[in-house]
Amino acid sequence: MPYEIVHTIGSTVYFVFFLLFLWVRRTPRINPGAGWWAGAMLFALASRLVFVVLLDEYHGRTAIVSVYTALNVVEKSCLLIGLVRFFDVPLRLRDLLVATFAVEVWILAAWAWSFPPLLRGAGVALFNAGMLAAAAWIAWTRRDQLDRRLLTITAVSSGLLALHWACAFAIIERVPGWFVYGFLLGALLVLVQYFSLLAAVLRSFQKRLLEAESKALDMAFQDPLTGLSNQRYMRTLFENALVLAHRPHQLAAVIYIDVDNFKPVNDRAGHRIGDEVLKLLAARLRQSTRSTDICARIGGDEFVAICTQLEDADHAHGIARKLLREFTAPLLVEGREYVLGASIGVSLYPLHGDTLAELLECADRAMYQIKGGGKNGYRIHAAGAPA
Repeated sequence: MPYEIVHTIGSTVYFVFFLLFLWVRRTPRINPGAGWWAGAMLFALASRLVFVVLLDEYHGRTAIVSVYTALNVVEKSCLLIGLVRFFDVPLRLRDLLVATFAVEVWILAAWAWSFPPLLRGAGVALFNAGMLAAAAWIAWTRRDQLDRRLLTITAVSSGLLALHWACAFAIIERVPGWFVYGFLLGALLVLVQYFSLLAAVLRSFQKRLLEAESKALDMAFQDPLTGLSNQRYMRTLFENALVLAHRPHQLAAVIYIDVDNFKPVNDRAGHRIGDEVLKLLAARLRQSTRSTDICARIGGDEFVAICTQLEDADHAHGIARKLLREFTAPLLVEGREYVLGASIGVSLYPLHGDTLAELLECADRAMYQIKGGGKNGYRIHAAGAPA
């Protein structure tokens, strides 16, 4: 295969990857590695075009080879810098740029003083092989941070390219016919290398989207202070709770908890301490219920627990008593002890209602009866009780 065709194929591949990385780079808040790899492809494209455009007029001239290698060196630097930025590797970019500048000076000196081809190529090959070996090491050691398979492909292709650059000049010096096949092999390995890097960028973008979606769902369904479900999510989960409650001879309890004496803590100790108190109470609520129960914060100092699969009303009494003990036990915040209380109202499904709104109303009614009677207690709603 004529080597002008090989360079044309390589140029096309690099141009396509340059456009793809440039397109990905325009995505807001995308990883900075994509921009460096777009630059790498631009320099790789330019190096190939030197051969394709100037081939007929300057074929075989040392100047063209020097320009090609100078551009190729920059491509390898951009590749490595992109990996450093992509994985936030603790390597100083200044050192990489100084090394790149030193090799460019070597290429200029080799052309100016007509170094032997093997000597001239050895310096470039050593630099490129070193850069590619470093790229292989970064991809291999960071492969568990993103996608193990993709980064394994990057590491292997980079390692093979390092070996290719370490041997290519010596092989071409002995077997000139290897020149075309070496370029073709290098283009194939670069194609695999940058395809895996592009896939890694898209995978990181997907990961960021999934994390953002998860965070958005947390914000939509969780109370940001305590981490409990919020009122909206509690209503969503209630239907699932009813499925369990429909089992024969089992009940579900809606437990409405209003914290007593919380306002004085907020007023005297400040909202920061008040928030810490609420976090501790939320943790006690979780610890006092089962993993299948629903725990939610529905107001400033108001909590709800929906407990399913209760054998009878006595089971609800036991849970309410346990919660009352937990909410009245002293709370230690920043070396100071706070003693609060709780007014707890309980309603039972299906005895007191079929919907969450009805059950919350009944539990709220029972809770206010406790508050009217002196606070710090619990009551199960009695059917027919006055509003």
